[in-house]
Amino acid sequence: MRPDAPLTSLKGIGPRRAETLGKLGLFSVGDLLRFAPRDYRDYRHVLLAGEAPHGQDGAFALTLCSQPRLARIPGRGRLNILTISGQDASGKLTLTWFNQPYRQTQLKEGQQVIACGRVDRSRGARLVNPTLYPALPGILPIYPMTRGLSQSLLRDAVRAGLEAASQDMPELLPPSLLARYDLMPLPQALASLHFPKDLASLGHARRRLAFEDLLLFRLMLASMGNKRKAAAPPLHGDEALATFLTLLPFTPTQAQYRAMGEISKDLCAGKAMNRLIQGDVGSGKTAVAFYAMYAVIEGGGQAALMAPTEILARQHYEKLVALFGPERVRLLLGGMKASARTQAWEELSSGQAGIAVGTHALLRQEGMFFYLQLIVTDEQHRFGVSQRAAIQNKGDTGVHVLVMSATPIPRTLGLLIYGDLDISILDELPPGRTPVKTRCITGKRRRDLYRFLDSEIDKGRQVYLVCPAIEDVPDGGLNAVKTYYEDIAKALLPDRRVGLMHGKLKPKEKAAVMEDFKAGRLDALVSTTVIEVGVDVPNASVMVIENAERYGLSALHQLRGRVGRGAAESWCFLVSDNTSEAVQKRLKFLCSTTDGFAVAQYDLETRGPGDFFGSRQHGLPTLQIADLMNDTRTLHAAQSEAAALLAADPLLESPAHALLAAQVQQMFDKAGPMN
Repeated sequence: MRPDAPLTSLKGIGPRRAETLGKLGLFSVGDLLRFAPRDYRDYRHVLLAGEAPHGQDGAFALTLCSQPRLARIPGRGRLNILTISGQDASGKLTLTWFNQPYRQTQLKEGQQVIACGRVDRSRGARLVNPTLYPALPGILPIYPMTRGLSQSLLRDAVRAGLEAASQDMPELLPPSLLARYDLMPLPQALASLHFPKDLASLGHARRRLAFEDLLLFRLMLASMGNKRKAAAPPLHGDEALATFLTLLPFTPTQAQYRAMGEISKDLCAGKAMNRLIQGDVGSGKTAVAFYAMYAVIEGGGQAALMAPTEILARQHYEKLVALFGPERVRLLLGGMKASARTQAWEELSSGQAGIAVGTHALLRQEGMFFYLQLIVTDEQHRFGVSQRAAIQNKGDTGVHVLVMSATPIPRTLGLLIYGDLDISILDELPPGRTPVKTRCITGKRRRDLYRFLDSEIDKGRQVYLVCPAIEDVPDGGLNAVKTYYEDIAKALLPDRRVGLMHGKLKPKEKAAVMEDFKAGRLDALVSTTVIEVGVDVPNASVMVIENAERYGLSALHQLRGRVGRGAAESWCFLVSDNTSEAVQKRLKFLCSTTDGFAVAQYDLETRGPGDFFGSRQHGLPTLQIADLMNDTRTLHAAQSEAAALLAADPLLESPAHALLAAQVQQMFDKAGPMN
């Protein structure tokens, strides 16, 4: 069976189930076979019921020693619970299932089963919702899930796919590479990825697939980097810099001077610039980017700045207008009236305006530039590489590219994501910025916290209150902004002006709330992480983050960066009732440092690249196998091989590289923001 065959080609997958699998991005048999498990359960050996500690996940060979008992749970509607006791020579375990009454007819006293699950000794000794097998199932994959699927259904689908199509999956890696690095053939690697016979074969499979992932990604970045070779008219960057510095209302830091000098050299070189400005929150990246834009428009060209949120785009627009004047800058947002966008594009396409600022609206096929010479993307990790190319296509060849990120990225990850860029690092904060004091507290201290907030507001300060969800989720255990705003913030700050901000508000509503907060017409702002990136309100001195355990450290660090932007002493409170040792360790680490690079490294080590950036916001849709902390050697080997391949065949035109070239193009087409 061909790997591009639809999932409905497999036994047991009808249209409805195929639609559900599509929610996971699985549409073909090939997609299914390359869908990497997120974890595994090792059920190769029997554990003893009486000796397994709390939290131990394992397989238990039990004899059922009671009749199954089905009961309703009082006060919980139709929720029911089924229990039955099982024992081995070492002790007993109670097997417990919620809302699975059908099992009552399947279980009998005296029956022997293999029960697999996690031991819970908080209420006796039990397994909650265990899976029963007639024999030891071996090492089982655990996949990312979506509503309407179960692990067993997905495993059955993968088994069917392996049986039908694994031998027909095209081998992308040349035989010489397989031999040089002792890599598994693809069919064997896919089988061992999903159903490994032992941990050694799993490791071997992961290494082979990680090598392929990283090689393809490096080849894709190289195709992006080829734009650097394009000629670009040299600009007088040094002259523009001298004039630009007279426009600034402050003296730049030495790090900013250094970055501007590097950009000036790029603009004068006669080749397209491809540079990343990387720096911690508040290090002054925006001013550096504004210099590059100024140099371009003074030379007769145009510049475009793309931001991830409308709030941040408006903020950039206001600063650019204040610096360069309203006649030179145009705003393009998805929430604007079509007529306003049309007028903005007309003025950009005629050359009347020199700078465009916007969100994804800049990518729409609504207009072109008169002479686009520079593209700036803010918070680059929120845009995929194909979007960087999409806006470049609105200009001529040789467009300069400048990307900014306030998310400090560990060097290993930076090598992968920004391998096509030169890097300027801002490692210095402007004078007068005081470090934000960070504290962990539990919800029990919330009233004390609000008394502190009240005292800060009395001093004329403002505060942020951030929640992880917009609306309540049953039994979700999350503070939702709408409920929190009404039941907590307004109740505990009864005499204060409290605003509400979240992603479901209309763009005009969000802009109005943010303007009220910036203007001081609100004392407190209850919000989701929509305010995470770039929002600049110097008068805000306190950041409160509810359910702090739900965020990666880098996200918490970004939120913390919204305060401490003025001269006043500033605070960040991480509120969490999660007593997990790992959670507490992470949060206390954030309390111990304000170094964003140290935070990013720790976050990557403990959570991985997906969580490091948030839900698929990193533009790395195919890196499902590679573990960037532990696959460093594989990363460097893949980089070396990619360089050698391109040196011999720069455009991958050789028939031997046809499959690689096609896969690289497919990756490029898919790469983009997932949010």
